[in-house]
Amino acid sequence: MTEFSYQLYSSRNFPPLADTLKMLGELGYTQVEGYGGLFADLGALDELKADLADNGLAMPTGHFGLDMVRDQPDRVLQIAETIGVEAIFVPAIPAEERSKDAAGWRALGETLARVAEPYWKAGLTFGWHNHAFEFVETETGEMPLDLIMAGDPKLALELDVAWVVRGGQDPLVWIDKFADRIAAAHIKDIAPEGECADEDGWADVGHGVMDWTAIMAALRKTNARWFVMEHDNPKDHSRFASRSIETARGL
Repeated sequence: MTEFSYQLYSSRNFPPLADTLKMLGELGYTQVEGYGGLFADLGALDELKADLADNGLAMPTGHFGLDMVRDQPDRVLQIAETIGVEAIFVPAIPAEERSKDAAGWRALGETLARVAEPYWKAGLTFGWHNHAFEFVETETGEMPLDLIMAGDPKLALELDVAWVVRGGQDPLVWIDKFADRIAAAHIKDIAPEGECADEDGWADVGHGVMDWTAIMAALRKTNARWFVMEHDNPKDHSRFASRSIETARGL
């Protein structure tokens, strides 16, 4: 039976975190994914660890900014050890840096490989999480995601499938291409054209246009270990969390 995780960024606008964790535990989630803002206060890690345990939750994956993984590896490793994080994903780069030529994207992949060394040495998975900007062809006709992942064959991919679609691509093609390197996937949905404008056009899983039956079947043939629900801007995080896990259990 597949265990489903929940990207806590989805609930950033619905504090406090303790209530979110209680809600997720009651809904039957067993995992959550952390993000940078949760790791700002090292002194709060023990409280976070206790809140996770109290609600039957683990945090096997986390998003950490490139600056943090590059400049503060000891701190990131301390967080991972304390909370039990097994996989570290760099989630993006600033918007002003997203217009690169092929050499620039290749250089980003090489940077990721270089900063990954202490995490690989510690036995952790380390990799990249995509958005849509990685699917804008460079001047060479190459895709940024291919160039990033060329940085090192050990770089893992957390494939955000809905962003692949937003990038104008067929997700099944990219799932097949990186099957051996997909360590995690973001499970999210896209609303029908013109709907959910106040939620940035995203939808609860199973309530949008994505063919999640086919996508999950394909993901299960990859090396993906973690399946993470995400909605970038829900009006109601409890609605999103409950409807999405209900859908996912049937996939």
